[in-house]
Amino acid sequence: MKLTVVGRQMTVDKRLKSQAAKKLSRLDKYFLKEGEATVAFTWKRNKANIEVTINAANTLFRSEVDEETFLNALDRAVEAIERQIHKNKTRLEKRLREGVFDHSYPEDVQLEEDPGFIIRTKTFKFKPMSPEEAILQMNLLGHQFFVFEDQDTGDTCVVYSRRDGAYGLIVPEH
Repeated sequence: MKLTVVGRQMTVDKRLKSQAAKKLSRLDKYFLKEGEATVAFTWKRNKANIEVTINAANTLFRSEVDEETFLNALDRAVEAIERQIHKNKTRLEKRLREGVFDHSYPEDVQLEEDPGFIIRTKTFKFKPMSPEEAILQMNLLGHQFFVFEDQDTGDTCVVYSRRDGAYGLIVPEH
């Protein structure tokens, strides 16, 4: 797995880089050679903060942990990623056995306009996928919504988590 280590407003020493490589090597068994990991070290509110993001076969796994030391945070972050991998594997197996997602589309989706500011811009490649796969990605990232390209129509769509625990799907009108 390719590893990138980033220090935000700090310099990451060689010992910390080697520990990150050693701990993340535990996860190599789950990914083929195309796996890419980014580990960001920073201090937040006098705590060691580590953000680990792994992109493997267009599937993202992410964990952010605050601890007293970077080594403790790294241990917890790797454990969290490993749990996500197992959870994703279980969900994929379940999805292959059952039709988990209801393919009916909501007819009247209304969006409220929010004059908020864009604080952080993220870019990523769209991978054509089904709404079920998009929901898995959204849950793995711990986000409330996920933008994806529908594999059947080629449209840019959004899946989102509803307050009642269900999922919603926004599709463009042609």
